[in-house]
Amino acid sequence: MADDTKQAAADAPRADNKRAAKLAKQITAFAKSHGGGAEGQLAHIARGSTRIALVGANGEWGNLVARDMETAREAARLAGITLHDDFDGELAAKVRTGPYEWSRMAGIQIGGPRNPGDN
Repeated sequence: MADDTKQAAADAPRADNKRAAKLAKQITAFAKSHGGGAEGQLAHIARGSTRIALVGANGEWGNLVARDMETAREAARLAGITLHDDFDGELAAKVRTGPYEWSRMAGIQIGGPRNPGDN
C-alpha cells in the first residue's frame, strides 16, 4: 500500500507535465491559426480548475481549461504566450466580436448569424 502511494506521488508531476504539454500544444495551434500569436489570461473557475482565455493576433478568442493554476501557468510558459493579470483594458480591446457573438450575448442561443468569412 505504501509503495502504491509513493508511486502515485512520483507519477503526479509527470502527469501534470503531460497535461501542461498537451495544453501548450493546443495554445500553440490556436496562435498559429489566429494570426501567428496569442496572449492570455488565467482565471480560477469551479473545483480548482483554471480557465485559459486566449486572444489571437487577429482578435479571435477562445478558452481552454486546465485542472489547476500551476498546470495552466506551465502550459502558457511552454507555449511562450504573454499572460495578462486581467481580461480588461489592453487585452479586451484586442478581442474581435462579430454578429454571432453579439446575438449570443443578447440571449439568442441557437441559430444566430455567423461572422463574415466563417465557414
